[in-house]
Amino acid sequence: MSDCLFCRMVDGEIPADVVLRTDRVLAFRDINPQAPTHVLVIPQAHHATIGALAEADPALLGDVVAGAHAVARQEGLVTGDGAEPGYRLVANTGPQAGQTVHHVHLHVLGGRGLGWPPG
Repeated sequence: MSDCLFCRMVDGEIPADVVLRTDRVLAFRDINPQAPTHVLVIPQAHHATIGALAEADPALLGDVVAGAHAVARQEGLVTGDGAEPGYRLVANTGPQAGQTVHHVHLHVLGGRGLGWPPG
């Protein structure tokens, strides 16, 4: 989709601070971070919402979640020793949930305490 910001990042038309790229997933640092670690993980194929992706390609949704975990490990939020600091995944779906870019994306947040409820 030529008017989709994230599709343009996947295509290299818009620069991104990429932290992970696979054949199906792209992860890059958020330009307005809400935590010391704030990375967006997206499918390279365009899907507007997480529900649309779950219906169209559940395996790709699994790849996005696996990519988010790989980013968390890479960023030191998962150590494997049981003492990991942890991380939060956020998926905003629809305008009332705060989705502003209509291309599925998971926010990987960590590096500080994250309160509950989130807001």
